[in-house]
Amino acid sequence: MKIRADIAALIREGHTNSSIAHRVGCAPSTVAEARRALRYPPADQLSRLYREALPTGRVKDYKPPTGWMPLSPAQQKANRERLLAALREPAA
Repeated sequence: MKIRADIAALIREGHTNSSIAHRVGCAPSTVAEARRALRYPPADQLSRLYREALPTGRVKDYKPPTGWMPLSPAQQKANRERLLAALREPAA
């Protein structure tokens, strides 16, 4: 099967079949056939894999050291006020 370059590029970028079909003006089944020919998983599985691979800013299985306590609401408010005051000051 000959695969169009624009469809292959969009598949590799992680777009869904319907999104690709709408962009390039073809049937979703055409995109699905191209995806199978390229041996890419179906779009729903692929998007799930991408979501899991994206960094979230959290370290997997991280446990804070013993004795670590989250900030109290009063401390959070004081920190927020200090930050807002610093942002309001004119730049040096």
